[in-house]
Amino acid sequence: MNFIIYDLEATCWRGRPPKGSNEIIEIGAFKLNELGEELGKFSRFVKPTTNPKLSSFCTQLTSITQSEVDSANKFPSVAEDFKEWMGFYDNEDYILSSWGDFDIQFLRNDCDLHKLDQDWLESFTNLKNQYHGIKNMNKYTGLKTTLKREGFEFTGVHHRAIADAENLCKIFRKFIDEWSY
Repeated sequence: MNFIIYDLEATCWRGRPPKGSNEIIEIGAFKLNELGEELGKFSRFVKPTTNPKLSSFCTQLTSITQSEVDSANKFPSVAEDFKEWMGFYDNEDYILSSWGDFDIQFLRNDCDLHKLDQDWLESFTNLKNQYHGIKNMNKYTGLKTTLKREGFEFTGVHHRAIADAENLCKIFRKFIDEWSY
């Protein structure tokens, strides 16, 4: 079994999104084996189609620039590359693992938007829910706060998918024997 520890960044605004939807603009992921050893890394920008112009709020929050998304491929192409990298087409056993449910929902929404199959999204776990269950905590905390609580420093740029995924790997490895699937 491989664990795809991933994070996404999406278009964002201070208020409601124009045309009612956010789209993925970055996918960052690490593939770990059952021992927590890194088997690979995936990092791609995605060109949004519904609202192709990033808001200044989004650029400030994520540090992702308009030119980075303009030169990226659209979601269907990046999703195909991601599925291939995960081992979906090689019938490898994997479980998508993220901090919360937002990321899996964004993947589902973008699949709906582009009329893509979602069979590759069936194996998923919410590490945030599991972590708070392991720690018997009622109040949910963000990744950065959780890292600090567990004695880790946040490395990289916060609200960048690859950095957030890398930091989530620290939590995943620390509790590797306690996750349930």
